[in-house]
Amino acid sequence: MVDPAMLTEPVEPAYAAGATTRRLAAEAWDHLWPWSRAGFSRQKLVQAVGLALAVAVTTVWVLAGMGEMGAGALIGWWVGWSACEVLVRLSAKPYVKEGPWWGRRYRAASVMDMLCYVAFKNLLVGALLFLTLKALGRVVV
Repeated sequence: MVDPAMLTEPVEPAYAAGATTRRLAAEAWDHLWPWSRAGFSRQKLVQAVGLALAVAVTTVWVLAGMGEMGAGALIGWWVGWSACEVLVRLSAKPYVKEGPWWGRRYRAASVMDMLCYVAFKNLLVGALLFLTLKALGRVVV
């Protein structure tokens, strides 16, 4: 985990100093892909379990898109993935943005920082996917 003394120290991801367009693309990828090479070298088991669970959750979303998955099961899988993603991110990308979303300041993340980040991000992504499937008539509430 992260040393509490380091929580106020700035962190700079590799993409943070790049050109605006390239940085925004890299930041979008950073939000959607929680794994990193450094994470795999530090904690292979956590990263591998996270990758396996991500495949399972993707399969659940595909089944929901085919109309084969109920809303409750879909939400349960998404919450489970979110809990696992916190562990994956803490070992692979242990930082969060500090300040406004358009800023370039990052800092080391505590467990609570990462819980809040992942919960909010996955709430938005899950709601978008869920509402899209509901509008298409694929998920019955």
